[in-house]
Formats: sequence, structure tokens, C-alpha cells
Amino acid sequence: MTSTATSFEDIIVEDMRAHGGQVTSGPLAGHPILIMTNTGAKSSEPRRALLTYSRDAGEYIVAGTAGGSPTTPSWVENVRRNPDVTLEVDNRMIEAVATVLNRGEERDRLWQQHVERLPHFGEYAKKTDRIFPVVRLTPKSN
Repeated sequence: MTSTATSFEDIIVEDMRAHGGQVTSGPLAGHPILIMTNTGAKSSEPRRALLTYSRDAGEYIVAGTAGGSPTTPSWVENVRRNPDVTLEVDNRMIEAVATVLNRGEERDRLWQQHVERLPHFGEYAKKTDRIFPVVRLTPKSN
């Protein structure tokens, strides 16, 4: 199969779509990745984000770590302002609602659970003093 992908993200998306939603090569191979399409807070244009996720019951949990960057990724503000998103998980399209949790017991519980399931996220917290927002993605229907 000849790849038509031109960017790192495009290569990952192409790989996922060819393998039942799983990343099979490169540095993200084996990671649980979803594709989230949201609406830009300023542009109102569709925006794509590839995010590593964990699960909490029937919901998808993602964190605005940007790999430990001191800056919150723009997709967090996008979903805060426009919480209706589309997820692509395991080659299925899911309409969902995003809830951004910046502080509090629920945010802390979900962050701890996320790190337990995806230990490399714990390393991101060592790179900055920023508290990472945790985002709950709740499917509109199952």
C-alpha cells in the first residue's frame, strides 16, 4: 500500500484507519489513540486532535498535557467553548460532549486513574508546574 499521508498526524490517521483504529507503527504504536474533531474557538473551523485516552465507565478521558509543555493545548479552549465533538475510536464515529475539569476531586481522581493506566503521563507533570486539565468525553448515545 502506498501512503498519501504528508504530515506526522496524517501518517498516524492513515495507519489507524488501515488497522481497525489501532496505531501499529512509529512512536505511538500500541497507544490508545482517538481522533477528536472539534470546532475552533476563534475560527469556528473544524479542528483535529489526536489524543491518547483512558476510559472511565463509558466515557473517554483525555488530558491537556501537550507532552508536559507549559502551555495548555488549543484544543482545550476549543472544547470549553464548543463542547460538541466527534470522536473516531476503533474506526467508529461517536458524537460526544466534552467537559473540561481544571480542578477538584473529580479532576484529581480522573488524572490519577489516567496516569495509572498510561504511566508516561506522570512524566509530563514533572516538566511543568501547570495543572493539566482533564477532559471527559461523554458519548451522546451508546
